[in-house]
Amino acid sequence: MPTADSPALPSGQSSAALLIVGGGIMGLWAAVHAERLGIETILIDAGQLGHGASGGLLGALMPHMPDKWNGKKQFQFDALVSLETEIAAIESATGRSAGYRRSGRLIPLPKPHLRNIALGHSADGERQWHAGARRFHWHVLDAPPVGGWLEAGDVEGGFVHDTLAGRVAPRALVAALAAFLRDAKHVRIVENNALADIDLTRNVAVTEAGDIAFGHCIVAGGHSSFPLLSSYTDGLTQPLGQAVKGQAALLKADVDPSLPTIFRDGLYVVAHEGGHVAIGSTSENRFSDPYATDAQLDALLASARELVPILADAPVVERWAGLRPKAIDRDPMVGPHPDHERLVALTGGFKVSFGLAHRLAESVVSEVAGRKPSFELPESFHFASHIQVASR
Repeated sequence: MPTADSPALPSGQSSAALLIVGGGIMGLWAAVHAERLGIETILIDAGQLGHGASGGLLGALMPHMPDKWNGKKQFQFDALVSLETEIAAIESATGRSAGYRRSGRLIPLPKPHLRNIALGHSADGERQWHAGARRFHWHVLDAPPVGGWLEAGDVEGGFVHDTLAGRVAPRALVAALAAFLRDAKHVRIVENNALADIDLTRNVAVTEAGDIAFGHCIVAGGHSSFPLLSSYTDGLTQPLGQAVKGQAALLKADVDPSLPTIFRDGLYVVAHEGGHVAIGSTSENRFSDPYATDAQLDALLASARELVPILADAPVVERWAGLRPKAIDRDPMVGPHPDHERLVALTGGFKVSFGLAHRLAESVVSEVAGRKPSFELPESFHFASHIQVASR
């Protein structure tokens, strides 16, 4: 049943200029931008806000490599830089911390030839990684910039220290965004309210709590968005996207929260506030139980403890598993349906959702409001582009 903070809709049909389906990181940022523009909005979620992939543990905010620069990499760079200001505004408005820090990233280079490649990336970074007077770097070092964190081991090519990367505490950011919205004038949240159907002939959503008439509907339900959006799309030969399972763990360890995130062969080790370190994550296309942890997480933990000796005896506080949304063309799936302009996609972030969600949401909400966004989305992000790929 809906909580005290999200009562059931009144009997009969409710209405809003904007309906947002899904209260994860994408839907929450969309509601924030709707509030800022004064758009009367209802946000519904089948469970509690952030109960899906947005309620994970890792929170790594990792940029693309600075080589072979293109529009997609520029978009991600701009998003990662602007996120700092966006989160500061939410923290100021709510008095809550989102656990954000531009802590950087440390990448060991196990073979000598990787050093030459990294040096080329360093030169690329000097050319591309700047925003006004602010510059970020891809340093190539002989040793880690901090002691007692990363075990050098048999590293022969040195280390990359990237100063653009950051991290956020996923649940803390979700809580801060939710707190902002619970005091909003134009946004109403209805949790534990599953969507049953969308009638595009009448622009009405059928939900467990009642019908909702809308001007536009943003579908931001993570991996569950794909079958929903597919049902309104003709000519598909493949699904629009899939759910990818990820596993992660949270350890208790007395470490400096400003330490850079470590990345090696798909393993992330992320220092957080409060003496916690997050370990992750797997990417599993096949799985039997989406919410159970298993030996794959055990292997990640073993690798992390070997790589970071200070974690050797650190107790595991929590083991987590969940499903992330991977669109068919891997990039986020954003924008209006080409045949139903009032139906808007905002999903498919996969591993980059926390770094891009604020910008993706700003883009679609601006369009809903009849405004031209101040930036352009990469072509491969557009909903129509994904439909083309899924129709081949």
